[in-house]
Amino acid sequence: MKPQRKTRIQQKNSQAILDAALEVFSRHGYRGSTLDQIANEAGLSKPNLIYYFPSKEVIHVTLLSDMLETWLAPLHSLDPAGDPIEEILGYVRQKLEMSRSRPRESRLFANEVLQGAPRIMEAIKGELRDLVDEKTAVIQSWIDEGKIAPLDPKHLLFSIWATTQHYADFDVQVSAVLGSGGNDHFPEAEAFLVDFYRRALTPA
Repeated sequence: MKPQRKTRIQQKNSQAILDAALEVFSRHGYRGSTLDQIANEAGLSKPNLIYYFPSKEVIHVTLLSDMLETWLAPLHSLDPAGDPIEEILGYVRQKLEMSRSRPRESRLFANEVLQGAPRIMEAIKGELRDLVDEKTAVIQSWIDEGKIAPLDPKHLLFSIWATTQHYADFDVQVSAVLGSGGNDHFPEAEAFLVDFYRRALTPA
């Protein structure tokens, strides 16, 4: 028997809860967040929230699953047939854009990993690791063909994650040090990172 499709009101309320939970979790972390806070942020009663999501963990796992799918999409798009340096620089740009447009999702993921990833470890050891293995094999083939400089492919990806997600996870620090507001620093960050990785990737 097929599950009943949600009505428009149910879809609207479910999304409102997820949007509210994203705000609360990214601000307080999983342990510091409560269903009461999420319900209040969503403008719903707690019993109404529980009708859609029976627990805080279910909401959190739903958000993390959606986040992981979005987070992996740019790496999926790395094209083995493309220009190696431009493919990697395109990945850098996409990851930085995600930090600009989805900072709360990035902080949600970072908080989960800092806690030991108890609710998403299976996906990290499975889907994420499989994809990293697949794409680092592509990068290694480019290295073997002399198309890019000899860099450890996995640590190259770790470096890209660190340098791009920093602008979301440490936004308060970045803005305070630069004296910038909003997303004013992202064009400058993109120019720096693209130049940085182009230099690192270009064979001697």
